[in-house]
Amino acid sequence: MAYQVSDETIESLRHANDVVDIVGEYVQLKKQGRNYFGLCPFHSENTPSFSVNQDKQIYHCFGCGKGGNVITFIMEMEGYTFQQSIRYLAEKSGQSIPELKETGSERVNNEEQAILDAYQWLVKLYHHLLRHSKDGKKALEYLYSRGFSDEAIDQFQIGYSPTSRDFIAQFLEKKGFHKQVMANAGLLTVGNDGNYFDRFQARVIFPIRNHLGKTIGFVGRTISDQEPKYLNSPESSLFKKSKLLYNFDLARSEIRKKGEVILFEGSADVIAAHQAGVTNGVASLGTSLTESHASLLRRYVDTVLLCYDGDNAGQNATYKAIQLLKKVGCTIKVAALPHNYDPDQFIQEYGSDKFRAQVIETADTEMVFLMKYLKKNFNLKLEGDRLQYVERVIGEIAQLESSIERDHYLRELAEEFNIAYDALSQELKSRMRNIKKNDDNRQRFGNTNGGNQQKYAAKKLNVLPPAYQNAERRLVAFMLQNTHIAEKVRETIGSKFNLEQHQIIVTHLYGYYEEGNPPDPSHFLTYLDDAKLQQTVVELSMMDHSWEMSEKELQDYIHLIQSEQTDNGKIKQLQQQMKQLEKTDPKEAAKVAMEIIKIKQQSKNWS
Repeated sequence: MAYQVSDETIESLRHANDVVDIVGEYVQLKKQGRNYFGLCPFHSENTPSFSVNQDKQIYHCFGCGKGGNVITFIMEMEGYTFQQSIRYLAEKSGQSIPELKETGSERVNNEEQAILDAYQWLVKLYHHLLRHSKDGKKALEYLYSRGFSDEAIDQFQIGYSPTSRDFIAQFLEKKGFHKQVMANAGLLTVGNDGNYFDRFQARVIFPIRNHLGKTIGFVGRTISDQEPKYLNSPESSLFKKSKLLYNFDLARSEIRKKGEVILFEGSADVIAAHQAGVTNGVASLGTSLTESHASLLRRYVDTVLLCYDGDNAGQNATYKAIQLLKKVGCTIKVAALPHNYDPDQFIQEYGSDKFRAQVIETADTEMVFLMKYLKKNFNLKLEGDRLQYVERVIGEIAQLESSIERDHYLRELAEEFNIAYDALSQELKSRMRNIKKNDDNRQRFGNTNGGNQQKYAAKKLNVLPPAYQNAERRLVAFMLQNTHIAEKVRETIGSKFNLEQHQIIVTHLYGYYEEGNPPDPSHFLTYLDDAKLQQTVVELSMMDHSWEMSEKELQDYIHLIQSEQTDNGKIKQLQQQMKQLEKTDPKEAAKVAMEIIKIKQQSKNWS
């Protein structure tokens, strides 16, 4: 690095950006005791194992082991460097950092920064052209005819791209942007003659923003017979449709507040719903819902309400979305839209109040939708089809976690088809046993492999016996919380710990305390460059420190660490002696063996 950010600046940013608040922008956190828990954003899971400690200002995942402070969290989530994270947190908290001013744009590489800057210019330009140009009047009238209000047009920064083939190309060139870079971003296209032309021509423009609120793409909607009807920005390092949700940045606070997200098919539906008072809506971008979308939503909420079009295509998309959302553990509801209506059409025809009351607030459960949806695949006038349908529905009921729900829908099924409840119940139990058996087999298979890996990892780790590992870990954990203990350890054994990572950590810790810093694991992390060392510090900091270490316990830990090499040497010496005695004096060999066991037992007692 050409320069360093001062410790004072780093400390100021850490205090200004609470780790619970920052992590809470990416993960739905729930307080349990002294910590906050949520689904880990770094690996896939259905049971929360990701913990955030507000007092210590650190986070740690007990599943994948990731941990750190607010700075490392932003580095991990956004793929930023240390200084890029510092810049981001400074902007979040409204602070100015003189040390960073001379560096220019470091948040992303130069090409990506140029693309972001270009999008920022074009959002303003397109919106201006919609509002104030002759060509824009027709587009504005179209939006009014679709029910878009002036407030929504401004809030969502809707714009218009002119009919000219190279208006934007010339504009960007005058602003100093390289045409090929703009073509890479999908703002321009290159003709056979090598000339650059505007990608979006004579279209209403909907800006697409990422979760940070930065525009990274456009959706262009034609207002004529031009094909295609919708034109998206192409895939790029910034614009990945499979990971983006339209309006997520604006809806995020409402989603968190309501504990529910409403998923629409398109941007027009999101805006129409927003005008109707439904402000927690998002949409996928010209693509079906993906696993990445589902995982993203699950991190923020437990409940997803699907509000897709009422036609067959919309219902098929709803069914597919349910399968993905079930995998990540979401509670699913399905809006009750009449056949062949999309949300936008329903709002225009029946108004906002009826949309909220009759579509959103009366949404079906996942199971009610599935029972209706599956019927279209069978001719229920035929006995064979009826039985197949019943078996299919029982398979879906078997996957429900709630026994009350299972009983409720099973009784509905028995009543509708005049089948004995006991017979259906017996079939349901059989299905559930099969599901459990399959889950157990998968788990057993996974555990077998995992167990082998763990044993292999343990072999590498157990070069140092467990007792000594535990002693060192506990001692370092207390040193992170107590300067008195750290000073006592420094006076007796210094950095002569048996594990290399502990040696490095305490060496840095001594320097950290020498500078007059108080015990603060989150601050200390900024003194470590190695990610593995940072994770170790976080793990040790999250250990239970509810009991105080007495002077005797401290001396015992120090003695045990010092004695490791002595004990190891003794055991090796006795083992050699025992081998020799086995040939000449088995009785003496047995005595030596007992002595070895005693030494090992003393070590075990510390575990």
